[in-house]
Amino acid sequence: MKDPELVKVQGRLGPEALRILRDVPVVAVEPRTAEDGGDPGDAVLCRGRVAEPVALTVRRAANAATARQLARTAAAVPDRNLLLVAAATTAEAREILERHGVAMVDGLGNAHIDLPGLVLHTQGRPRPRGGGSARGQARLAGKAGVTAQALLLDPERGWKVQDLAGDADVSIGLAHRVLARLHEEGLVTADGAGPRRVRHLVDPSALLDLWAEENIDRGVRRARAFRLARDPRRLAGAVSAALDAAGIGHAVTGAGAAALVAPFVTAVPVTEVWIESLVSLDSAVAAAGAEVVDAGANLVLVQGSGDEPLAFRRQAEDTWIVNPVRLFSDLRRDPRRGREQADSLRQEVIGF
Repeated sequence: MKDPELVKVQGRLGPEALRILRDVPVVAVEPRTAEDGGDPGDAVLCRGRVAEPVALTVRRAANAATARQLARTAAAVPDRNLLLVAAATTAEAREILERHGVAMVDGLGNAHIDLPGLVLHTQGRPRPRGGGSARGQARLAGKAGVTAQALLLDPERGWKVQDLAGDADVSIGLAHRVLARLHEEGLVTADGAGPRRVRHLVDPSALLDLWAEENIDRGVRRARAFRLARDPRRLAGAVSAALDAAGIGHAVTGAGAAALVAPFVTAVPVTEVWIESLVSLDSAVAAAGAEVVDAGANLVLVQGSGDEPLAFRRQAEDTWIVNPVRLFSDLRRDPRRGREQADSLRQEVIGF
């Protein structure tokens, strides 16, 4: 081929796969017909004399849940290469696919193929704002995200819509939209009909990835402060007790909370605490017995536009902390070993 970077895709490709692949500059397409042989969904990736068979999966969009499900499929058939072709993928989906050895190409120009003798990696244009959910679907942020957390915190339970709405403190309509979205994603199943209809979470691992990907806190404000303490563990307990005494809803998060529930955190440079939204941060700092500082903070009070970060909070060693699912999401956003700590929390505490 004239372009050494060009990868040729040969196979019986459906119209959606053809439409996507023809828009990718690093890919050439060679469609086959039924008369040419080969099974639908099977393709061959070629570059020069190298040819690798792949099983083709086509998606309109691929998010973290899609990627987790494909990774599980790849693990079940280790002797077969998988190739995802999608109109768009999220960054989290691409990271999961790459980590589990699943090849992918999307219509935004992203590609990652790592097969014997055939390696390709390109970065395309950013995905349009709006994330991995289609228009009209419930994106798992805000109160919809709290609904997803309720499912994740009790993954073996059978859920009626009204029970899920009650536990998550959301409207029945929102609970229904979240369950409908997760049903379309293949993450929940349903038994029965009408008021007796019960949903079951069938893939908590994929839902955890999807929720962590889509959970974005809006209107976040921070106050950096200092309070004298012998060590971070005692600082978290002292601040929690002081805020409790002042009647201020709160929950410790980040490394400070992880240190209370799992042994993998050895250093807590800064203790982070979510504060209820209707209290001024200055009042919360004063109630915590701390003072605002420009440098040398050992305490950060964080506040969002709502109180979703406090949903399902619990106590550990007499300290209010966020729930484990929320803690996983918060740790992932910490640039200081956050991903590593989140993965350890997932394995040792969450369990899926």
